[in-house]
Amino acid sequence: MIGFLKGRLFVKQPPYLLIDVNGVGYELEAPMSTFYGLPAAGEQVALFTHLAIRDDAHVLFGFGTESERRLFRALIKISGVGPKIALGVLSGASVEDFLRTVEAEDAAALTRIPGIGRKTAERILVEMRDNAGKLSAAAAAAGGARAPAAAAPASPQSEAFGALIALGYKPPEVTRLLKAADAPGLSTTELIRRALQTAATS
Repeated sequence: MIGFLKGRLFVKQPPYLLIDVNGVGYELEAPMSTFYGLPAAGEQVALFTHLAIRDDAHVLFGFGTESERRLFRALIKISGVGPKIALGVLSGASVEDFLRTVEAEDAAALTRIPGIGRKTAERILVEMRDNAGKLSAAAAAAGGARAPAAAAPASPQSEAFGALIALGYKPPEVTRLLKAADAPGLSTTELIRRALQTAATS
């Protein structure tokens, strides 16, 4: 089991990462909450990881904090919630915000995440209720220190469009979200952050 990677950030194309660890390139998928704290390509990075083994592939997921990984692992244990939905949850809210949603039993907030219907939202609330306290304590103990966010490469709108599609949003919805979020000079990560905030409140 691979639990941790430390190396040079070779490529970051939300939601995908490529990390060079002593000459070996590890491909990972990561939530936007992790992307917001990544350094620039070429710099050193350290991520917690989770390896998902399927019949057709081994997929490695990366997380900037241990609390993100704990929440991801708790979510994928719930019936009807796979890694893609779990990444969507972490991309749309911080661990603390998600736990507050669970405590408030706000199913409507969860249904705004692609792939989550009313029944799945209610199941998440029921099954996460007992874990919320443990996850909250773990998040508080771990702290939230992060590396500063990096400037994005060229074509942030194109990169943001691809990232939102990968998170499960439909092209017309992505176009609407990016149009509402766009402003001159925004980086890819900031554009995605604003688009996700718009999706969560619309």
